[in-house]
Amino acid sequence: MMRVAQVFSLLFLLADGSFGEYQPTWESLDSRPLPDWYDRAKIGVFLHWGVFSVPSFGSEWFWMYWQDHSSSYVDFMNKNFRPDFTYQDFAPMFTAEFYNPEDWARLFNASGARYIVLTSKHHEGFTNWPSSYSWNWNSKDVGPKRDLLGDLANAIKEKAPHIHFGLYHSLYEWFNPLYLKDKAASFHTNNFVVGKTLMELYELVNNYEPEILWSDGDWEAPDWYWNSTAFLSWLFNDSPVKDTVVVNDRWGKGIPCHHGSYYTCADRYNPGILQNHKWENAMTIDKSSWGYRREAKVSDYLTIHELLTTLAQTISCGGNLLVNVGPTHDGRIPPIMEERLRQMGFWLDVNGDSVYDSVPWKHQNDSMTAGVWYTSKGDVVYSMVLTWPEKNELTLGSVVTTNTTVIYMLGHASRPAPLPFHPLGSSGVVVTFPPMSEVTGQWVWVLAMTGVTPI
Repeated sequence: MMRVAQVFSLLFLLADGSFGEYQPTWESLDSRPLPDWYDRAKIGVFLHWGVFSVPSFGSEWFWMYWQDHSSSYVDFMNKNFRPDFTYQDFAPMFTAEFYNPEDWARLFNASGARYIVLTSKHHEGFTNWPSSYSWNWNSKDVGPKRDLLGDLANAIKEKAPHIHFGLYHSLYEWFNPLYLKDKAASFHTNNFVVGKTLMELYELVNNYEPEILWSDGDWEAPDWYWNSTAFLSWLFNDSPVKDTVVVNDRWGKGIPCHHGSYYTCADRYNPGILQNHKWENAMTIDKSSWGYRREAKVSDYLTIHELLTTLAQTISCGGNLLVNVGPTHDGRIPPIMEERLRQMGFWLDVNGDSVYDSVPWKHQNDSMTAGVWYTSKGDVVYSMVLTWPEKNELTLGSVVTTNTTVIYMLGHASRPAPLPFHPLGSSGVVVTFPPMSEVTGQWVWVLAMTGVTPI
């Protein structure tokens, strides 16, 4: 098969030392410029979907916690399933009968997202595409009986072609015998990598051409076990997405927050200060889980104000926001998650100028008033204000006005007038907000300021 030949070709290149522009070293791979589209996009949607969506209890780590005898998971299984029930028995129940990828694409477009990242394979090993390397443990052979991944890729291209398509892929699998054998050998053998994981990555890239590869499940083994640098050298030099693809930083033990097109560092990474390398805040609408949980309460989900607060903090510090939702086993995005995505999209329709294509300003947040975060674009400085100020008066301690200063509020009336302001000299400025009844939107208000300088 062609992909088998590619792996042998890769191994030959490793021995021969022949590579293209980017060599299989982190120094060389890190020299590749970040494709411009990713920094400009700012907002993505993450989707954790798999066999774990069937029990939909606890978290997407259901199988591992159950096998580790976590009491709540054991009790759940004892109360609801026969004694000899196995995790594999959940797979036929992963039916996806209500899965409509065109509707998903329309929702992602309405959310304001500029890219999506779909789980192709989580740590359970089940592939959401008909992989040649996951016989009878993939979405075509069992369960949905369809190519879930390919159907969504096609729907995005047809319904929302401006959205970049990306894939999450777990390098390791909890209970794969090949992986466990390599692990027992202290990773000095790599039969699992050469025979499965690497083959899957080639299959995904060549068949679906994702512009994001979101790697995970790397932390137990070093990058040389995963052949990470060799694969990424091929990806950046010779793959069908070599000019546009971006990758995260989870390619081996000790690699996160050190190497990759962008850094994720840790789940829900939100440093609150400007970083010197492009980064992403991968976070969840469900505060406790990446997969769907049937037992979740309303209070377990972020409010729209909490979501937009995270967005403002992230974008102002140079990061991208990847907002995770967990579809159900039958292919629905839960209504409360859909609502959050649509609310975010409504806010971005009004205030997107402060987000898309923006860059961090000299100050990330205000020195005097808490809950004010800054971005900029050209000669415009944006302040994202999380709380409507008392008496409609907002004091900004990081902004100095000039004789050319003009301040508007995005979403203010159909023909907005400049807002009045009172300079405080080198100490800042007081801006008078318009009546709230004249403003579109209910959460997080954005001022657009020209002719201002930072203190």
